[in-house]
Amino acid sequence: MSKTIPTIGASVEQALEKQQHLLIDLAHLDSVLVAFSGGADSAYLAWAAHSALGTRALAVTAVSPSFSAHDREQAAAFVRQIGLRHEFVDTREFENPLYVANQADRCYHCKDELFTRMEGLAGERGFSALAYGINADDTRDFRPGHRAAAEHRVLAPLLDAGMTKADVRLLSQRAGLPTWDRPASACLSSRVAYGMPVTPETLSRIERGEEALRRLGFRQFRVRDHGRLARIEIAPEEMERALAPEMARRFVELFKPLGYDFVTLDLEGYRQGSLNSALRKHPAG
Repeated sequence: MSKTIPTIGASVEQALEKQQHLLIDLAHLDSVLVAFSGGADSAYLAWAAHSALGTRALAVTAVSPSFSAHDREQAAAFVRQIGLRHEFVDTREFENPLYVANQADRCYHCKDELFTRMEGLAGERGFSALAYGINADDTRDFRPGHRAAAEHRVLAPLLDAGMTKADVRLLSQRAGLPTWDRPASACLSSRVAYGMPVTPETLSRIERGEEALRRLGFRQFRVRDHGRLARIEIAPEEMERALAPEMARRFVELFKPLGYDFVTLDLEGYRQGSLNSALRKHPAG
């Protein structure tokens, strides 16, 4: 039985109108570099840019310790299937002590590095514009990376078209994109509690922990790193299985060898940007 997504707040007609707006806006560009992580939003934007501009669109994927091997494989598979023009580029955010310090503006420094690299590539190759896949729903959460985008004059075509996450998933499904129902994903650094340094070693153990959850058959999850404590978030619809006593034993067996002294299951389940809740409760300054 094929999967479908709810269309509440994202009717087909309205979504198609937004898509037409998006494609027209992209077609007016001479050329564009698209920041492509492999997630649903950036994949849809990369497809749209390819549809509107052909070889005058280039999808760019940043590679660093914060980008998991799983996500890299997913991005490469999408590019092969859709036939996009694409390149991987190395980014060096870990050379920036402000990024490593992992304060609330960490994402700003990450995006600043990415967009700086993209600007250099655009200058070398003669591309006229940069774009990334923020959507209308993303503006409801804390997004310091959006400030970096504004400073680098990076276009936000999905946001300009008024597209929500539901729109993106619906339109991706209609376009036959395999990313239409891909679980939300973010860089590995987003798993580390604010104020704790982000290091390649920490990200490696998070990545190994999440790969272990994937092998156990879970689909939507996060491993939040709090130093000696691992806080596992599992999607509500998968929580019953996660709460089984035998699964608790598996979590301990898998995570303690990674270097965690304490292994916990968050009873609120997976929610995007859960570490930002501490910022709302205890704002800086």
